[in-house]
Amino acid sequence: MTTITDIVRRHADVSEPDVEWLRTLVGDWQLVSDLCFADLVLWVRDRSGGWSAVAHARPSTWATVFYDDVVGTVARPGLAERLDDVAAGTAAPEVAAPADEPPVLAEDQPWQVDLFPVRRREAARLTEVIGVVARSTDPSSTRTPGRLELVYRESGSHLLGMLAEGTYPYSSAPTGPRRGAPRVGDGLLRMDADGVVTYASPNAVSAFRRVGVVTVSGRSLAEVVTASLQERDPVDEALPLVVMGRAPWRCDLEMRGSVLSLRAVPLMRGAGASPERVGALVLVRDVTEVRRSERALMTKEATIREIHHRVKNNLQTVSALLRMQARRTSSDEARAELQEAGRRIAAIAGVYDTLAHEIDETVPFDSVVDTGLANALELATATGPHRVRLERVGTFGRVQAADATPLVLVLNELVSNAAEHGFPMAGVEGPGGVIGSGTVRVTAERNGATLVVHVDDDGQGIDPAAQPGLGSRIVDNLVRTELNGTFSRGPGPEGGTRATVEVLLR
Repeated sequence: MTTITDIVRRHADVSEPDVEWLRTLVGDWQLVSDLCFADLVLWVRDRSGGWSAVAHARPSTWATVFYDDVVGTVARPGLAERLDDVAAGTAAPEVAAPADEPPVLAEDQPWQVDLFPVRRREAARLTEVIGVVARSTDPSSTRTPGRLELVYRESGSHLLGMLAEGTYPYSSAPTGPRRGAPRVGDGLLRMDADGVVTYASPNAVSAFRRVGVVTVSGRSLAEVVTASLQERDPVDEALPLVVMGRAPWRCDLEMRGSVLSLRAVPLMRGAGASPERVGALVLVRDVTEVRRSERALMTKEATIREIHHRVKNNLQTVSALLRMQARRTSSDEARAELQEAGRRIAAIAGVYDTLAHEIDETVPFDSVVDTGLANALELATATGPHRVRLERVGTFGRVQAADATPLVLVLNELVSNAAEHGFPMAGVEGPGGVIGSGTVRVTAERNGATLVVHVDDDGQGIDPAAQPGLGSRIVDNLVRTELNGTFSRGPGPEGGTRATVEVLLR
């Protein structure tokens, strides 16, 4: 995916702080486009000395004037000359044209274009112009604008004017992933410097009536909210700053069973060290159903994790019972079979133990492999981890739970078989010391959904005449039916045995 940072660097030589400032602007300028009922295009000086478009926003409140994407295009001569004037500071600052006056149209295009320089505040001073935002408005409509449109356009022009003063975008605004961010069309309040609401859009009026506030216009929003809050209503710590319009933050207002998402947009004036706050916008959205769905989802996730935890406990109990039974069995063959069954169940329990601590249905499979296979190797050799050593090369990445269980069983069988059959005398003391020791190496090669795993040992090698045992049949069946892959085994490239599993993960 190409980002604004990639596009800017492709066309221009811009410093890292300036690129980050432009990225922050583009991340939040849909608000301005909707307020202005206009397309916004960000132009930067390219390496050839001309101007290249690096970002474009279309309004959701009005028809776009650009059918094609303009990102990557070069400004035409007439527009380029105006951009040069704005960057050099020789052009008069753009202002919002009165609604009853005809717009001034550019000679080479049939729509109104207003230009606004972009500067960044650096310590107590402003940088040079690092870009220019062009506001393109379709003047074809002849209808008389209402108060809502007038307030919206004036607010959008104010924000565009803040670009040249380095007070917009807001570098301190949090950008959390919380759902339900309010947009211009959801509801808007315009406040003065004292926090008194001077205008409330119809959607904003309706939203506040859902939480019991009948009248908003002409009143201090902070006082209205404070008087309406009940003793048991939770209060977001950012709420005071948001309802007073003092900080560009977001918060939730919960009252009478409903939830409003509020976002403050302070309106500043002045390019000095301490710009003056002259008012604020507050975007409002009723997110009651969104928050209810989020709470239900969180409850389901907690329930699923609890189920994984209980399944893990039950599997560990079954594994412990099998080990107890194995110790009480006099038959060596039966004891070995019970130990094998207990080992397989313990491997599955390891997957559920990891799932119980994850927020989604994927597991970091490397940790499952490192823990589970080490235990399997120790049980298979019955001589401790220092006789046959386990190595892992590469990474498995995150694996879906549906694939993790059969995959860990497959690897468990392959590692156990490598230890048992490759080193049948592991740990036995001989004349020259311990014999039969060696290494089992698990190599993972992940490429997207394709996973190739090699299990190599440097033991005595495979017996061509040997018939596949239960472990081999389990591996072959799981790989084919559960993992949609293939399984093969043969001599290793450096002696010993190599087992290879290639699967297509979900």
